[in-house]
Amino acid sequence: MEEYTKIDQNTISSLVTTGAGYDIMRYQTLPDFLGQDAPYLLYLMGKNMARKTLINNYDELYEFFQYMGWGDLSLVKEKKKEMIFRLTGHIIEKRLSQDLFHIDYRIECGFLAETIQTLTGETYECLEEKYTKEKYIELTAMIT
Repeated sequence: MEEYTKIDQNTISSLVTTGAGYDIMRYQTLPDFLGQDAPYLLYLMGKNMARKTLINNYDELYEFFQYMGWGDLSLVKEKKKEMIFRLTGHIIEKRLSQDLFHIDYRIECGFLAETIQTLTGETYECLEEKYTKEKYIELTAMIT
């Protein structure tokens, strides 16, 4: 098995990217390349990214989402077997208001599920729901 150093917050904050280039790659090129398996593979990419990222608590998780340009993540409801998060912010509003690309949040869901699993010790899966009119994404992480 290949050894690697986990990516920490300092490394992530030092990276520079433009949102447009990232969006074109993510929402057009990757789905074309991955074909019909794209949603499943993007989810697994998010889980894999989480395994290689050092996140010790929920504040670091929220900060990671911001650094990645994924939006502002916040926990809005916690039940016995699920956690409901809201993804908001300027980037979410822009993505929800465009018609050029089909926007999904499979990478974010995979990353969130794996990170919560690491933080809690429970196995989680995550689903997304778009609230276009209200301009936010709801990510529901459920114990499986």
